[in-house]
Amino acid sequence: MKPIILASSSPRRAELLRKIGISFDVVEPNIDESLFTFGENPTIVSEQLALSKARSAAIKSGSTKMVLGADTIVILGREVFGKPQNPKDAYSMLHKLIGQSHMVLTGFALLDTKTKRFMTGYEWTKVFMRDCSDKEIKEYVQTGESLDKAGAYSIQGLGARFITRIEGCFYNVMGLPVTRILIAIKDFDVLVKTQNQKDM
Repeated sequence: MKPIILASSSPRRAELLRKIGISFDVVEPNIDESLFTFGENPTIVSEQLALSKARSAAIKSGSTKMVLGADTIVILGREVFGKPQNPKDAYSMLHKLIGQSHMVLTGFALLDTKTKRFMTGYEWTKVFMRDCSDKEIKEYVQTGESLDKAGAYSIQGLGARFITRIEGCFYNVMGLPVTRILIAIKDFDVLVKTQNQKDM
């Protein structure tokens, strides 16, 4: 499989791509995520944000490689949680999530830099959290682990202490649904080659 560009500075996404044997370069996109409002259609907006990240990274890199962009959010009812802005925000998010189930959504986009063709997709995972005390939440926030994570917790780290079970892809909660991504990259590469041959 050809090397790609990962439009993300997330060490978790980089780790997951390495796990499935994909070679990549990292190019951090320059996107103001606050301009995107999730509203009634979080899947559509998540895909759009992922595509915007891919396009930004493609411009910055100047490369002809395929670009992968992704965006992960946590949804509880009608409320959407991204990354907390500070420890107080992290505590507030976790206080709402604890003792309930919530959904984790990752939108992703693949962009062919030569033809500008693209494809998007998404994956849902349901996460169940146990009840716990305010003291436990505060102690976790004080570790600093929650500050760069959607929903203010890390399922693969100390945040695992809150998780009772999940329904769906574990890796999606980390930031990339790896099986979906691997299949999508292979299918998209074939699709682009086929379309390019038809255009010749």
